[in-house]
Amino acid sequence: MSQDQPRRSQPGQDPIKYGDVFDVSGDLANKPIAPEDAAMMQSAETLVLGQTQLGGAASVMQSAANQNEQAGLVGHLDVNDVAGDQGVTVSETRFPGRRIITEAVGGKVVQQYSEPTPVQTGRASAVGDGAITIGEALEATALTVGHKAVDQSDASAIQAAEVRATGNNVTPPGGLAAMAQSAAAYNVDCTRDDDKTKLGDVLSGATAKLAADKAVTLEDAERVASAEVRNNPDAAATPGGVAASVAAAARINECVK
Repeated sequence: MSQDQPRRSQPGQDPIKYGDVFDVSGDLANKPIAPEDAAMMQSAETLVLGQTQLGGAASVMQSAANQNEQAGLVGHLDVNDVAGDQGVTVSETRFPGRRIITEAVGGKVVQQYSEPTPVQTGRASAVGDGAITIGEALEATALTVGHKAVDQSDASAIQAAEVRATGNNVTPPGGLAAMAQSAAAYNVDCTRDDDKTKLGDVLSGATAKLAADKAVTLEDAERVASAEVRNNPDAAATPGGVAASVAAAARINECVK
């Protein structure tokens, strides 16, 4: 911290508040960021993550608190009542290939971001009790529109779903995305509808075909839907298709949290 003496606050000068640097609302948004708030977050990050995070909530709070203190708007040992009474928390949720870090002050999320982690070989051992996984959502697609011939929009949606499930951007040979892309390419040159490869052929038993699996989130659904619509000449998702099934699973998971 700078050794300069704190400057006196200027009349009408406001401290940097949580709402100025984080996407928060309510009481917390109007609270000034104090040095002890930042110190608490630094301790929480170190305890849970092993070190403070570059660009994480602690570093943002420390910068704001320093400015507030230098301006004479808060004291060195100040802590706002929300952080002091309700505390700060840092949590880590691991999925295959990535982890999601959530940082909160007084129960309000101030930052949430993901980081890549090494992908373990084989399927994940657990994805959360009662949660619908991406693999299961794809299997549901095989039941609802399994008769549909695979096209490029389907293949792109399946590829996006596999990436989200495994956390790996590289399409593995023989995986779901590779099968779907081959099917879409084959169907383009296939003149008989009966001979075309159907979604049911690719997605039946999808869970077992994934190198890893995870519970479906709203972010997963958005990525899959974007891939499907972007590669459809009609710029629309297939009713009951891959994007629709993943979106339905995400909504259900949100309700049972």
